[in-house]
Amino acid sequence: MALSSTFVSAVLVVALVAPLAPPCHGFSLKDLFVPVIKDQVSDLWRTGDIDLVGHSCTYNVKPDIDGFELYFIGSVTCPGWTTLRGESNTRSKSGVVNAAVKDFIQKALKAGLVTEEEAKPHLV
Repeated sequence: MALSSTFVSAVLVVALVAPLAPPCHGFSLKDLFVPVIKDQVSDLWRTGDIDLVGHSCTYNVKPDIDGFELYFIGSVTCPGWTTLRGESNTRSKSGVVNAAVKDFIQKALKAGLVTEEEAKPHLV
């Protein structure tokens, strides 16, 4: 009888304590990689403001995949000044905005919106 009462007591204790234990979460590779991939992918798109020859302008960068290669498409616009649009398509994530600015300034110079002196720092 002592064995069965001990067994019943043990089962009763487990039954009362089990709901208080925190749930067990399994390990998943998804939990490990999704935050890292999300940070890397979201960093591929950028938008910001830039001042060009005294005018407030906006730049945009977005990724593009051609074959198995990653490219970046950049654009620069100055809505309060002109309808010109500077564009670039490069493999360089860090140089895409500079290439779009250079294209914009070249177009602005050709259109007579800036002088050669104003354009020179952006065309180097």
